[in-house]
Amino acid sequence: MSTSSTKTSRGAKATRPQSQNGAAQPQLQSPPKPESTRRLQVAIVGCGYWGPNLIRNFSSAPTTEVAMICDRDPQRLERVSGLCPQAERVEDFREALADPNIDAVAIATPVGTHALLASAALEAGKHVLIEKPLAASTREAEHLVALAAKLGLTLMVDHTFIYSPAIRKIKELVQSGELGEIYYVDSVRINLGLFQEDVNVIWDLAPHDLSIVDYILDREPRSLTAMGTCHAGRDIEDVAYLNLDYGDNLIASFHVNWLSPVKVRNMIVAGSKKSLVYNDLNFAEPIKVYDRGISVAETAEARHGVLISYRTGDIWSPHLEQQEPLQNVVRHFAHCIATKTTPLTDGVAGLRVVRILEAAQRSIKAQGGRLIM
Repeated sequence: MSTSSTKTSRGAKATRPQSQNGAAQPQLQSPPKPESTRRLQVAIVGCGYWGPNLIRNFSSAPTTEVAMICDRDPQRLERVSGLCPQAERVEDFREALADPNIDAVAIATPVGTHALLASAALEAGKHVLIEKPLAASTREAEHLVALAAKLGLTLMVDHTFIYSPAIRKIKELVQSGELGEIYYVDSVRINLGLFQEDVNVIWDLAPHDLSIVDYILDREPRSLTAMGTCHAGRDIEDVAYLNLDYGDNLIASFHVNWLSPVKVRNMIVAGSKKSLVYNDLNFAEPIKVYDRGISVAETAEARHGVLISYRTGDIWSPHLEQQEPLQNVVRHFAHCIATKTTPLTDGVAGLRVVRILEAAQRSIKAQGGRLIM
């Protein structure tokens, strides 16, 4: 199926693309009280690493029910049976598609299968929640976005961090001007494993931070460069560095790594007024805001003296509600289906991330060549 590209015009201050149904992206909302007692009937597809988390959250959400669990491996099905004993367990995905009682499917399978499974689900009239990244290529992602729009169905990507209180607070601080003009974003997501067999470390780890930066900056990069290396005897990069140029002296860098002896989940968002450090592993204080930085002389007279002065102020950590991000994902998915509104992380948001991932892969193969987005 041929589709037209949904790419918007580039530029340092590019307008956020519209969502798959043409509406502006909404803010995360609490779901309304259901008008009937019937809950959204969901089939979970894939019971590997992420599938059990989806089963648990769809089972506990007030407006959804896990009606079917699907995996080709009967042993995996058996292992998750205790999470939702009442759900039907099937090995053939086509059974979920053929069941008229299934309203939606949540796909947690290897990325190479995303486009095929999601397309089949949409064509069967099912709403789709799909694990990150949306698809294995820009072409596949564009196809899914166009197909969902054509059929009037909800397509949502499980960019889980966007639904965490910490990331929503960072978005609020950036939007309010609390940090001033944003200078740079520096992200590190490293650990020892888990090695993937079908994608490299950029496709595995970078979607988390790329989706976060896409959300908090609300703009698209104009170019990128990437470098990566392979150490495990395969042609799959396990250490990589990605740099995005947004124009107006704003850059973002990402370090992803499967070989690190320590686990690090840090992001710095630095501005002209203040900066913040986000540490996903610090559960007590994941965000710290620093009133520290530099002040640059603006007048010609001042430039004859000291050009730069250093500012040292307070450090504070904002209070955050205790919420499970994936539970927010599930509730938002059900809410968007019930109200026919566009998800915060809709197919277009997923497409933007896939475009960057695909371009990063090309840059790596070109030995770090700069690519215009």
